[in-house]
Amino acid sequence: MSQSNFSRPGAIDLSSLRKPAGAPGGAPGAGAPAGGGGGAAGAYVLNVSEPTFQSDVIERSLQVPVVVEFWSPRAQGAAALGEVLARLSTEYAGKFVLARVDIDANPQLAQAVGVQSVPLVIAVLRGQVVPLFQGAVGEPEARQYLDQLMQVAVANGISGRSEPVAPAADAAPVEEDAPNPRYEAAENAVGAGDLDGAIAAYEELIKETPNDAEAKSGLARVQLVKRTQEAPADIRTRAADNPADIEAQLLVADVDLMGGHVEDAFTRLINTIQTTAGDDRNAVRLHLLELFDVVGADDERVGKARRRLMAALF
Repeated sequence: MSQSNFSRPGAIDLSSLRKPAGAPGGAPGAGAPAGGGGGAAGAYVLNVSEPTFQSDVIERSLQVPVVVEFWSPRAQGAAALGEVLARLSTEYAGKFVLARVDIDANPQLAQAVGVQSVPLVIAVLRGQVVPLFQGAVGEPEARQYLDQLMQVAVANGISGRSEPVAPAADAAPVEEDAPNPRYEAAENAVGAGDLDGAIAAYEELIKETPNDAEAKSGLARVQLVKRTQEAPADIRTRAADNPADIEAQLLVADVDLMGGHVEDAFTRLINTIQTTAGDDRNAVRLHLLELFDVVGADDERVGKARRRLMAALF
C-alpha cells in the first residue's frame, strides 16, 4: 500500500473501548510485551487487545504519547512497518510507547476506532486521538511523523518518558539530562495545566535574560496552547469567508500547527503577509516568528519558511 496522509475530521470517541467490569487484564501494563507480532519487539512495545486498550493506551496516554499501530499478518508491508516503529521506539527511549493491535484478533476494537485498512497508525495524547498516517512508510517518513507528534505532545504539557514496558536484552540504559532548575517553575506550571502561571514564569525568565532561547520557545508553546484552547468552533469558516480577518487567519494557523500541519500554518501566514500592509502585516510577521520558535530553528521547514518570508517581505 502506498503512503497517504491520514486525516479524519473530528475526534474519535474512545469511551466505548473502556473495559467491561471484571474483564481480565485490566490493570495498567497488563498488555503483553510484543514479541512475535510481525517480528516487532522492544522495550517500549506492547501488544494490546480489547480488554487492555483502556489501561495500556488511554490511561497511559495521560503521561506519555502512545502510538497505536493497527496491523494484520495478512497486510502487505505491515511486518516491515512494525519493525521500523519498534526500532524507533527504542531510539526515542520512552518518549512514546508503541501499542500494536492485530485487527484479526481484535475486530471489535478495529471497528470501534473505524479502521478500514491496515497498516494504520494513530497516536493518543491525554485520551485524544491524533491521526498520523495510513499505509506502510519508510523510516525517514515515520520519523518525521513522530517528530511532529513530539512537538504536539510538548505543547500539551507531555514531555516525560515512559519506563520500559518490556525487557529488551540489547537496550542500553538511557541517561537523561538533569532538569535545569531555572525552568522548574514554568515546567511545573505546564504539567499542572496552569497555563497562565507558566506564561508568567517564562516571561519573568525572559525579563531576566532576554536572549534565553529556551524560555522564548517555552513561552511560545504555552501561548499557542492557550490560544487554541480558546478558539471558537467556527474559526475556519470565519477565515475562509473573510481573508482580511487577520485574527481568524492567525488562529487557524495556530490550530494547524497544534495538529502537526506545520507547513500549512506557515503557508497561511506567509500568504496573509503578501495581502496585508502596515500594522496588520507586522502583526502577522511577528506571529509567524513566534511559531518558528515553537517548531525550532533547526527544523528544515522553518528554514524554508524563513526564505519564503523574506521573499514575501522584500
